[in-house]
Amino acid sequence: MQGRRSAMSERAALVGLVTGSTRRLDAERSMEELEGLADAAGARVVLRVLQERPKPDSATFLGAGKIETLAHAAGEAGVDVVVFDNELSPAQLRELGKRLDRKVIDRTQLILDIFARRARTREGKLQVELAQLKYLLPRLVGMGTELSRLGGGIGTRGPGETKLEADRRRIRVRIHTLEQEIATVRRRRAQLRDRRHKGEVPTVALVGYTNAGKTTLFNRLTRSDAEASDALFVTLDPLVRKVMLSDRRPLLLSDTVGFIDRLPHTLVAAFRATLEETADADLVLHVIDAANPEHERQAAAVHRVLEEVGATEVPRVEVYNKIDALGPDQRRRLQGQDPSALLISADTGEGCEELLDVVAARLSLDQQRITVHLDLSDPAQADRLGWLYRHGRVHSHTSADDHVSLEVDVPRRLAAQALQVPAAAARSSRHA
Repeated sequence: MQGRRSAMSERAALVGLVTGSTRRLDAERSMEELEGLADAAGARVVLRVLQERPKPDSATFLGAGKIETLAHAAGEAGVDVVVFDNELSPAQLRELGKRLDRKVIDRTQLILDIFARRARTREGKLQVELAQLKYLLPRLVGMGTELSRLGGGIGTRGPGETKLEADRRRIRVRIHTLEQEIATVRRRRAQLRDRRHKGEVPTVALVGYTNAGKTTLFNRLTRSDAEASDALFVTLDPLVRKVMLSDRRPLLLSDTVGFIDRLPHTLVAAFRATLEETADADLVLHVIDAANPEHERQAAAVHRVLEEVGATEVPRVEVYNKIDALGPDQRRRLQGQDPSALLISADTGEGCEELLDVVAARLSLDQQRITVHLDLSDPAQADRLGWLYRHGRVHSHTSADDHVSLEVDVPRRLAAQALQVPAAAARSSRHA
């Protein structure tokens, strides 16, 4: 999991809590995921601590004895940063930093840090910076220049030390500026979506838990070469490419940021401009890592984020990926649990043709058959004939002199527009 790292990577200790409402197995699996996040941030995990207690300590999260033990173990292991698998309050962060005498961050900060490392476009960087500043603002209260003791490294990327040490007023001004710039991005995205709808090309959005294989599937379906790897959160900036279906209809396929359990609300809010692409799609393909024993929990986490961005009303197809890693019995069991699910391997291509057939069928379900009568002696109506052939599926075409009657399937959302033929055609249809 850890892969190859630079010699300068930070040494990390991971800390989790098993409370009355948490099963130990769930806590251990969450710690495994936290190690993957630490790896993605460039850290090398050298220590793992899991404590059982009825509830977190309001001041220090862990019990006093466990903190003392952790401080001693962290010193012996040469730990640079202690990462907690929960979101800590500002008071807890300050107190733990004092008692452990080293940098302390929580799960949310770690995820934000990974996003800061991975953002490539100006839009992505704006969104990450806004999320970081909103998260950090309440944690600056009373800290003053003490924050400088954190130095660089994990948890301090993105805005940078100079911004973090600025007073709250300057940070609020920066947040306001970022929100205005992102609002401009949202307007621009809305305009692009409107333009795509006017172009009558349906949009299909890929969503899924991080590392479910969305980008690999995106590359296979679009014959593209977007970056894909086993690391978490490789795709931050949305990609949109054209795909041709078997019936020669085009669609636009978008690859989105991967979701994760307990995705920080500040991040969901900041990336709303990007995630709105999903809410506005004609169809959502939910890519699930079938080989992951936690795929049901991961799917539930994706559903929660879809609810948060208002995308639950969009038609959805569950796509179980990585079936090349499953045996025949596992495949049968998976299909039995969800008969409507599609089983594919984006890596080998197995099942991908069937996936495109299902996409074509699902998009066709949103079609309406209409009959249009045109008088081709009118240039405007002759142009409408071409429009109908470009954006619909013509089932019958009968002509007599300059008059044409068409029976055509068009996307339901365009039916009214398709029927709005010029006045001369309307008269022709009444006398037909």
